[in-house]
Formats: sequence, C-alpha cells, structure tokens
Amino acid sequence: MSIIIFGSINIDLVATTPRLPVAGETLLGEEFFKVSGGKGANQAVALAKLGIPTQIVGRVGADDFGTELVNNLQTSGVQTDNIFVDQTVSSGVAIITVSHTGENQIVVIPGANGRVNQEDVERLSHLLPEARTLLLQLEIPITAVVAAAKAAKGANIKVIFDPAPAQSNLPDELYPLVDVITPNEVEAAQLVGFPVDGEELAAKAAAVLLQRGVKCAIVKLGAKGIFCATAEEKFFVPAFPVHAVDTVAAGDAFNGGLAAALFEGLSLHQAVVWGAAAGALAATKSGAQTSLPDRFTFNAFLKERGVG
Repeated sequence: MSIIIFGSINIDLVATTPRLPVAGETLLGEEFFKVSGGKGANQAVALAKLGIPTQIVGRVGADDFGTELVNNLQTSGVQTDNIFVDQTVSSGVAIITVSHTGENQIVVIPGANGRVNQEDVERLSHLLPEARTLLLQLEIPITAVVAAAKAAKGANIKVIFDPAPAQSNLPDELYPLVDVITPNEVEAAQLVGFPVDGEELAAKAAAVLLQRGVKCAIVKLGAKGIFCATAEEKFFVPAFPVHAVDTVAAGDAFNGGLAAALFEGLSLHQAVVWGAAAGALAATKSGAQTSLPDRFTFNAFLKERGVG
C-alpha cells in the first residue's frame, strides 16, 4: 500500500537582490539558485523522506528542467513511473525575486502542470486499488482535482486536500469528496469569506467547512498552532517553538507529517502533532524540498519534545 500525490511539479529559479526592482529598472542581483518545488512534488518528498511508500502522478515538460525534477524526486525515494513527459509544453517554472527584507515577486508559468487533465486522472485511477490515501492541492486545473477526488472516493480512498494556492470559488461538489482539508489562515479566509486570525475564528471557519461536507477541517495558524474539528471532536494543538529561517515548505511538510501518521494508524490528534512537528522542522532550514526532514531527524525531534 502507498500514498499517492496528484499535483504540481515545478522548478524554482530564485534571485536575491537588495530590493525589488520597479517597473523598467534593471538591478544587479546578488545570488541565484535553482531548486525543485511545486506543492505536489514537495508533499511527495515530505512523505518519502519520512519513509512512507509514495507515488506521484503529474506532468513535466520534455526539457532539462523536467529531467532534473524527475531525478530529484527519485533521489528522494518517490516513485515516478506515472509522471507524464509532455512534449508540447515546458515544465512548470516559478521565477522568484527576493529582497533583503524578505519581500518577493513571483511569476509562475504553469507549463505542463496546467495541462493535467482526464488522461492523468485515468492513470491515477489505475493506482488507486493499491493506495490508502490521495493528496491533492490547487496548482493543477481544478477540473482535474475534482475528477481525481471523485475517483478516489469511488475507490474508498482517503482524500487529504490542501487548498493552496488560496482560492475563494471552489466548486461545491468538491467538499463532500474531501476527508481532510488543511488550509492555512489565508486560505481558510478565502474559502469562508471572513478573516481567520486566531483559534476562535479558526473554529468558526472549520464549522463552515464541515457544513459544506468535508469530514475533517484542520486550520493551520502558523506559530499560533493548529485547530482541528470533525463531527465528533474539536481540539487545538500548539505549534512547536523553533527558530524559523524559511517557512516556504512548512505547509507541505505539515501535510506530509499528517498523512504519514494516518498511514501508520495513529489517531487524528497524533497525526496533527506529527504535522506540526514536520512543519516546524521544515521552517528551520532554507528551501522547499531541501528543508523537509528525514525520518531519523523527525523521530529525534519528537523524542526531544517529549511527544514520541
């Protein structure tokens, strides 16, 4: 049995500058680096590094970036046989400029991610009999996300849905297909139409999401903690205090930790704690996939914090 991720695979091209350029201005940058990203790929790597059998279904272009992205996933232990190499388009790319103050400008070219369609859902469907959980995000077309959720529900597979990047107009039919939804404060606010900036409002947002048909709503409040609600229980898990260096993949790490715990048969409360721990660890290192903890580091962190 395995966990399947159906989602995006990107290359991130990052330039650092003293400040962000204004329109028409050319600035001398300081540093350039290239890293593998995409929310789908990040969550796949998060799971694989925790020792969970993981497969990803998605698309890359027939270019050097595509080859590099697939190789990096394989190196992390992700099964990549169901990544389709699209000959008609580039791989997904994010072009990112970051200033000294942490401000950024990002241009995302979806490339192959934007071409994910029913053919990919059919490839996913063939894998579902050997899977236990499906992870979904929003960096591929929403029609493909809904179709994948329907396929998983038909196969009695648990669906964990990360509604990121934030959107306010998700189709109503998606919510009842979702077992666990994991928005952060911004994403939750977009979904429910009011600010979500603390435990009380997180509980209110979770109640709205449950009314729409999800089985479990988990609202991530950053350093404040995590609120979780189902029809049977509600609880709050404090965040693990760490020195945060880069939170770019903390949400993806959370989903990896959460799904890994549920895969191993732990309770929902324990799974949220695992998600919080994985997210905290990811925030202590720079980069996306490079910040995701391996199982040894993860277990040591849980033991150190007394929550093994």
